[in-house]
Amino acid sequence: MSSSLALDAVAARLGRFLDEIRGSSAEYGPDAALFIDAAAATLAGGKRLRARFCHAGWYAASGRVASPQDEVWGVAAALEVFQSAALVHDDLIDNSDTRRGKPASHRALEAAHRRAGWHGDAEAFGRSTAVLLGDLLVAWSDDLLEQTLVGHPHAAAARAEYARMRRDVTIGQLLDVTEESAWNTSPTTSPLDRALRVAALKSARYSVEEPIVLGATLAGAEPGLLDALRAFGHPVGMAFQLRDDVLGVFGDPAVTGKPAGDDLREGKRTALVAVARERLTPEERERLDAGLGDAGLSDAEVETIQTLIRSSGALNHVEKMIDDYTAAAERALGALPVESGAADELGALAQAAIARSA
Repeated sequence: MSSSLALDAVAARLGRFLDEIRGSSAEYGPDAALFIDAAAATLAGGKRLRARFCHAGWYAASGRVASPQDEVWGVAAALEVFQSAALVHDDLIDNSDTRRGKPASHRALEAAHRRAGWHGDAEAFGRSTAVLLGDLLVAWSDDLLEQTLVGHPHAAAARAEYARMRRDVTIGQLLDVTEESAWNTSPTTSPLDRALRVAALKSARYSVEEPIVLGATLAGAEPGLLDALRAFGHPVGMAFQLRDDVLGVFGDPAVTGKPAGDDLREGKRTALVAVARERLTPEERERLDAGLGDAGLSDAEVETIQTLIRSSGALNHVEKMIDDYTAAAERALGALPVESGAADELGALAQAAIARSA
């Protein structure tokens, strides 16, 4: 099945689910309708990589390119809803104003408060309702998953994988937030090791590894195949997140939909920053630390920090790490006991995840 057909199938499943939600929500009134529309808006756009990896995992385990199972699209759609929940909460935690070139959810809800002429602090309203919005999307994700798995022979195994993914992302987000505050008092492990642990938990597993394994689980994959798929999915996911780290500092705002150097203003202690800090002089490191997390950084100050990171050799080092993870994924892909069409689809998706500009 081509990626475009897979995208159409997931979009159709999301559309049916949203129709069901709206059909059962009339009793909540117009204010709740605004909230539900805001949740639905988060599901528009995006690359749908998680959904496509889920289908590729199913294909790898089933050996069939065309999927007659609505369960595959239901789980893939649930993954996309969970992704939206994570982004809503992530933007709120990071104080990000934009997402995909549009206002982040808390900013959109803040603007809705102002347009309506409501009483009180519009910004506080936007933040409070965004917390609830992310929670609602998590609930929707669970609802869609449960609808999908009713009567499925591998429901228990799929639920266990999904639960693991939810826990990993939540703990990964916690460690990410903690690292922004505790980086200077954490001597037991290296900053790079801590950054890579965050990358694995917060992004790599739920972006690539778990969607593949979930798809394969639906097809009844044996443990050996699941292990082989994990051996492929993990390095792809790590390369995916490291590419995200690079784009968060050096990405083109016109392509990424976020301001240049957004990760710097948010104070992200990524692998890129960890490597730079190890290589800079004490004076340069002090300048880097002083700028990280300063929401008021000017474009010129962002350029200064970008120059520091680039001159330290950190950018080239992280690009080499991406290459190494990519090579590990290619080796794992070559060893997968799946038909060539399934391997080709997994390889194409890996390329799309890693070699990207947004």
